[in-house]
Amino acid sequence: MARSVKKGPFVDHHLMAKVDKARGGNDKRPIKTWSRRSTIVPDFIGLTIAVHNGKQHVPVYVTENMVGHKLGEFALTRIFKSHSAVGKKTDDAVGDRRGPPGGGTPAPAAAAPAAAPAGKK
Repeated sequence: MARSVKKGPFVDHHLMAKVDKARGGNDKRPIKTWSRRSTIVPDFIGLTIAVHNGKQHVPVYVTENMVGHKLGEFALTRIFKSHSAVGKKTDDAVGDRRGPPGGGTPAPAAAAPAAAPAGKK
């Protein structure tokens, strides 16, 4: 369920204080925060906020398109590492079923063998 419009966007007070301080002093250093739940507001545009992902702080440069989203959306917490042995076998098996390169259906001459002339025996 979304947050009520009457309440307005949620931003942690300590993060808003850091943003106000950075805006006042024209400070371009990243602002470190653990507040992944805070909503991005227009005051954040143009700042770099280092959001903690559980292991490290990921720098996020805030643009106009990010307003209304949460900070945690831009600092991923999980890293997918492929299933190396299984992936290789799957790719080889799929490669055989793909058909001719270039896609589409094969040409009719290539699909059926050429017929022998009827006049010669």
